[in-house]
Amino acid sequence: MEENLAKNGVENAAENSAENVGEIAGETPAENFAEAGAEIPVEAAPIDDLSAKLKEAEDKYIRAYAEFENIKKRLEKEKYQAIDYASEQFAKDLLGAIDALDMALKIEDADHFEQMKEGVVLTRANLLKTFEKHGISAITHDQGFDPNLHEAIMQANDENLDENAIAMVLQQGYKYKDRILRPSLVSVNKR
Repeated sequence: MEENLAKNGVENAAENSAENVGEIAGETPAENFAEAGAEIPVEAAPIDDLSAKLKEAEDKYIRAYAEFENIKKRLEKEKYQAIDYASEQFAKDLLGAIDALDMALKIEDADHFEQMKEGVVLTRANLLKTFEKHGISAITHDQGFDPNLHEAIMQANDENLDENAIAMVLQQGYKYKDRILRPSLVSVNKR
C-alpha cells in the first residue's frame, strides 16, 4: 500500500509539473499532443531558408578557394620571373662599359694612345662603380694574408714586411656582399 501511495504521488507530481510548465510557457501541455497521436508541427520555411544560406555559404567558399588558388599560382609565377630576371639591371649597367671598350677598339691611330688609355681608365672606374652599386666590392689586402680571402701562389722574402704580410697582389679578388666571388691571388711574405 505504501508503494501505491508513493507511485501515485510521483505520477501526480509529474502531471502537475507538466501542467505547470505548459501554463508557464503559455502553451498547451505536451501530453495533449501525445494523447492525440499528433506530432509537433515544424515549419518548412526555416529549413528552406537554412538550405539557401548553406548553398550560398558553400558558393562563397568555393569562390574564395578558387581565388586563393589563382593568387597562389600568380605569386609563384612572379617569383620565378623575379629569379629569372634578377640580373637584368646589373646587365644593363654593364652595357656602358662595353660601349666604351668598343669605342676604344675602333681607335687605329697610334697618336691617340693617351686618349685610349684615359678611356680604359674611365671604363674601369665605371665598372667598379657599377660593381659597388650591386654589392660587389674588391677584397682588401691591408690586414695581411687571410686564407678565406686570399690564395697564396708565391712567397716573398722582404725584410721590410711583416711575416704573412701580402707582398704583391697578382690578381684582384672580389666579393659579393659576404660571399667570395674570386679570391685575390697574392704573394705572401715569409722570413
